[in-house]
Amino acid sequence: MTTLVVTGAGGRMGREVLSVAADRGLAVAGAVNRSAVDDPVAGVAVSEPETLPELLADVDGRPVVVDFTAPAATTTYAETAADHDAAFLTGTTGLSETDRETLTRAGDRVPVLWASNFSRGVAALRRAVAAAVRAVPGYDVEVTETHHNGKRDAPSGTAETLVSEVEAARPGLEERTHGREGVAPRSPTEVGVHARRAGDVSGEHEVLLAGDDNVLELTHRAGSRRVFAAGAVDAAVWLADRDPGVYAFDDVLDDRTESAEATTSDPVSDTQ
Repeated sequence: MTTLVVTGAGGRMGREVLSVAADRGLAVAGAVNRSAVDDPVAGVAVSEPETLPELLADVDGRPVVVDFTAPAATTTYAETAADHDAAFLTGTTGLSETDRETLTRAGDRVPVLWASNFSRGVAALRRAVAAAVRAVPGYDVEVTETHHNGKRDAPSGTAETLVSEVEAARPGLEERTHGREGVAPRSPTEVGVHARRAGDVSGEHEVLLAGDDNVLELTHRAGSRRVFAAGAVDAAVWLADRDPGVYAFDDVLDDRTESAEATTSDPVSDTQ
């Protein structure tokens, strides 16, 4: 059975991950948080970050650290995980190039998976956006995201990923315009990027493609953070037995799709 250790356990996502793990009966060896959390979260006591090495050392087999924190904490946790042969999964966004290099170095020793979003719906949106942009050359593209008023980075990591998909699908789009003010006519080489922060919105992303007399909107709305936590737990279970390396959420989804297709096409399975 996969054993999890959760960082940022006092935060929104950390709590959701622990809740999903409890509902699925997964083993959780412990949880840490930078600020004190007096009560257990989903039945798991939360301790200080300094206890992470001890928590990892006490696990038989390879544990998986599930991390939704902030860049400085994420890189520290990644190094600690690698030092203790623990797989490391993170959904922290706002990582710098240096931060990503730290994850890559950890991936030389243990399996590491980073994703800006663990929703299967968002994964489908990314692929649909790339196909749509290629299908309508010349259309203007705008990406808008909305999140709760406590989110730190803007635009969101998912929005950044969507813009990267757009740019890869149409190389001529090489300028990102973050909002507009005053006299600001659109350039044919730009992608508009807009971030909104309000209330307790779990996450909304919209990609608008507009041409002459044609408008196409591709949208994903998350009803709660639990959808992201569920995807992260699925990915953590998948990651536990992988070889060292840096993986993406698409690797998890593609592997499961191939497995499902192989099972469906197995003539023995069809007769049982």
